[in-house]
Amino acid sequence: MNSRQPIPVVVLTGFLGSGKTTVLNHLLANRGGTRIGVVVNDFGSIEIDAMSVAGQVGDSMVSLGGGCLCCAVDGSELDAYLEKLAAPVHRIDVIVIEASGLAEPQEMVKMLMANENPAIRYGGMVQVVDAAEFDATRARHPETDRHLAVADLVVLNKTDRVDTAERTRIEAALGTLCGPGIPVVGADHGRIDPELLFDRRPWTETRGQLSFEDLLAEAARQADEADGTAPADGAGHDHGHGHERCGHVHAAYESIEFVSEQALHPRRFLDFLDRRPAGLYRIKGFVHFGVPGHEERYEVHAVGRFLRFAPGPWGRGETRLTQLVLIGAGTDGPALLRELEACREPAPRQVPPESMWGVLRYVDRPADTPAED
Repeated sequence: MNSRQPIPVVVLTGFLGSGKTTVLNHLLANRGGTRIGVVVNDFGSIEIDAMSVAGQVGDSMVSLGGGCLCCAVDGSELDAYLEKLAAPVHRIDVIVIEASGLAEPQEMVKMLMANENPAIRYGGMVQVVDAAEFDATRARHPETDRHLAVADLVVLNKTDRVDTAERTRIEAALGTLCGPGIPVVGADHGRIDPELLFDRRPWTETRGQLSFEDLLAEAARQADEADGTAPADGAGHDHGHGHERCGHVHAAYESIEFVSEQALHPRRFLDFLDRRPAGLYRIKGFVHFGVPGHEERYEVHAVGRFLRFAPGPWGRGETRLTQLVLIGAGTDGPALLRELEACREPAPRQVPPESMWGVLRYVDRPADTPAED
């Protein structure tokens, strides 16, 4: 990972029994080569034995056993843990905080937004909801509605335990409780596509010291051998194997790619982002605006209401262009591409610099290095 890019910190929340740990375990087991740092209140059913063997405890995982994460005094305890995980020696790509079931997500988000460590950035809040206990949870915890209102992505878990009519009713209720355009992803046993939250790196088998990635791959291979689904040649350590293990959850989504050698007009592009449909779960990539004074390459990451731009230099000799990937379900792909086409700007040098003000609102901090000419 580029050392100049801050590490995204994703907050995973949900009331007791909603399936947060199950979701986290699924992300860990299907992360490809991505290095995930984890902060949890208690270990629960997370595969700590494997992590211990791999030397991960105290390295890429820390435990907050003294209560809710949001109760850490003035954020200093959380800051210390995040600083430890963000150390370059760990080469962490993303950090996931599994909050206590009784934590206050708003306080956690405020703590992350106020964090002054340039090595990390807030990466959005994911709320896990138990479909089978939806009404009961709201009755026991009236604050559920407040939590849903600030979520960037909602995982409607345990959908296998409700019928179609009940799921439709719950999704309609979530549509009124969540903010406009907030994606609601259905899942059973916590199986969501990790690509909705972070990019998976190409997996390569390590040599020498046993790693957590090796242990997970070996466990998957042994499980396949036990049920007779392992490949005849004993393979099973490739990136595709993780997709098989997660039940092809990615098949429920469609990916749309957009590339433009012309610059995009910042205001028209922001209008597009403001209008994005709820079924469009994630947008990632790089945008070329080319506006005077803002010729950098702008990395964009959007999940639900969460939106972030990160300016950075173009590589020497790199072609200035926009490259976007849109991940969603039930969306009109051709219509989305037409809207993006309408964002093209043939004369970016004539666009006034103040047109970038909207984009700059979503920049965490200035780029560390200037753009190359």
